[in-house]
Amino acid sequence: MVKTGRTHLMDAMPLTLGQELRTWSAQLDSASERIGDSLRRMRRLPLGGTAIGTGINADPKMPRLAVAALSKAGGVKFESAKNKFEGIASQDASVELSGQLNTLAVALMKIANDLRWMNSGPLAGLAEIALPALQPGSSIMPGKVNPVIPEAVAMVCAQVMGNHTTITVAGASGNFQLNVMLPVVALNLLQSIQLLASASRALAEDAIAGFKVNDDRLQDALARNPVLVTALNPVIGYEKGAAIAKQAYAEKRPVLDVAKEMTDLDEAQLRKLLDPVALTRGGIAG
Repeated sequence: MVKTGRTHLMDAMPLTLGQELRTWSAQLDSASERIGDSLRRMRRLPLGGTAIGTGINADPKMPRLAVAALSKAGGVKFESAKNKFEGIASQDASVELSGQLNTLAVALMKIANDLRWMNSGPLAGLAEIALPALQPGSSIMPGKVNPVIPEAVAMVCAQVMGNHTTITVAGASGNFQLNVMLPVVALNLLQSIQLLASASRALAEDAIAGFKVNDDRLQDALARNPVLVTALNPVIGYEKGAAIAKQAYAEKRPVLDVAKEMTDLDEAQLRKLLDPVALTRGGIAG
């Protein structure tokens, strides 16, 4: 399904709905990769460093045995931190992980807001899709269906961003050999993980998996998109293309009709150059 792309919230060159969805998927793949990389450093435990990292009053075998026991109990391959002082004096690994969760929140908010825009209307908005109706109506307007799942996800993301600010301040507040703010770091980190996991499932299962595409609306907007003239730039030049686009927009006419009047290209050539499906494949038209 081909649709109008948008930049600056304005009509841009076309793309397929599949390309748009795969963009979201790639964002989440990258977020997962970043989180996985951060977890490698979270698995380094300073156990055995005791009070400040020297290991005073601890059996030298304690770090190895404790890490082995925790790994077995938790099913996670923990490691003994090479520098116990770092693990006690700082919470840098937690701040890093929180930063990657913050990046995931940024991606999810972007996706949620895209869905809200695409679902907007159904008459005065874009109305490209219809999200599943999960509520009978708004508080006062019967029949109005609100995008409650994307809205909830956006709120979760705002909370996670706030949690990251708390964790950042806490991570920077360690003094000398001990960061005493570990409890608030843990509280906010665990909350962020729980919220993002729950919100991600809700967005996938209750919004993305069930939305319906209004293909007629996509095609109507695409047919009237003056930016399609961009494909003619290699043939007629930028200035001529801009003139065609402005006239097509002012007269609310298809680019094809205006281009027939303002260029020497015949209709067959123009249809080939302005084919929206071909334009989604990139390269130089024609």
